[in-house]
Amino acid sequence: MFDIDHLGVAVKSLAAARTFYEHLGLSVVGEETVEGEQVRLAMVPVGESRIELLEATSPESAIARFIAKRGEGLHHVALRVNDLAATVERLKKSGTRLISEDIKVGAGGHLYVFVHPSSTGGVLLELCEDPPQGV
Repeated sequence: MFDIDHLGVAVKSLAAARTFYEHLGLSVVGEETVEGEQVRLAMVPVGESRIELLEATSPESAIARFIAKRGEGLHHVALRVNDLAATVERLKKSGTRLISEDIKVGAGGHLYVFVHPSSTGGVLLELCEDPPQGV
């Protein structure tokens, strides 16, 4: 099963982005810092999916480099999968280029891996799995 989990949007200011989505009438929930990615984020639930607002916490972070090169905007599309480890193995065997083959733990305890845009038609694709039960 695959569902769109979220759309990641790189922003210069999480506070300014929050304000826009709140003025639009949406709720912005759960600010969180993911130290390993050097990012602060907040989620905007939209239907059965979410918009993930991403603000760099370091000039060396992927989000800071993205904004410096391309400006604010859509950073990635995230698909939720049932078995991330099996999906990663299948992709590796097919020759798909991954940003990293290591499955990481991100916001809310979700497991994730990124697929390089060269393998997806130019879109950075995040594959994620809900956190294990009891975490």
